[in-house]
Amino acid sequence: MTVDSQQSVQDRVSPEEWKLRVELAAAFRLAALYGWDDLIFTHMTVRVPGEAHHFLINPFNLMFEEVTASSLIKIDLDGKPVEPTSYLANPAGFTIHSALHMAREDAHCVMHLHTPQGQAVSAMAEGLMPLTQTAMLIRWDLAYHDYEGVATDLGERERLVADLGDKHAMILRNHGTLAVGRTVGDAFLRLYLLERACQAQVMALSAGRDALSAPPQGTPEKVAQQAGGDNIALMAQMLTWPALLRKLDRIDPGYRN
Repeated sequence: MTVDSQQSVQDRVSPEEWKLRVELAAAFRLAALYGWDDLIFTHMTVRVPGEAHHFLINPFNLMFEEVTASSLIKIDLDGKPVEPTSYLANPAGFTIHSALHMAREDAHCVMHLHTPQGQAVSAMAEGLMPLTQTAMLIRWDLAYHDYEGVATDLGERERLVADLGDKHAMILRNHGTLAVGRTVGDAFLRLYLLERACQAQVMALSAGRDALSAPPQGTPEKVAQQAGGDNIALMAQMLTWPALLRKLDRIDPGYRN
């Protein structure tokens, strides 16, 4: 796209949609910055305000570090573009996301990753263990979904929804991690906590189970209460997401184009 065509996207969408485009593009750039990307694979989506069931998703042919507000594709519930685009859409990549967007009114944003640490914990029988404070902050709000193969079967959507229930984070067994949130920042912070907890667990287990120090009895439940309710969402909205955007504006402001 040229600069003119990029600007035309902002001109023809609502201010609310443009804000979401900027924030979702920022999430892709931040994911690349933290090493969470998997070439062009995995997706993050956000619901566009309005009566139509439309969503923004990354172009299938762009690296996360290349995604901009203008390049995001607007799609329908079938994962098909609703407007002309020069970028490649991947309807199959929307299978997981569409299920959660449709079933959860609060799932405005859905993020899914294939990081090595997330995949490693997804393959562990115990899943995420309460080894660190970070794990205990997210573990109370964590669901699991068994692997059914590459997510192209629309029938899997009902099982994804049932397994997620009212949780905001999920480990897809033998696959990766996922988070949902009312805002892009909310989903990003939940995914950050899950990814950091998985990374710490993999590193801790490298020392062997016998060398680990388990938290005192009752502590995981105490931390769950401290992190419960809207605390994570409020932390994201008021503190962490604005800070992350400031960081990105300093080092990689091109996402706003």
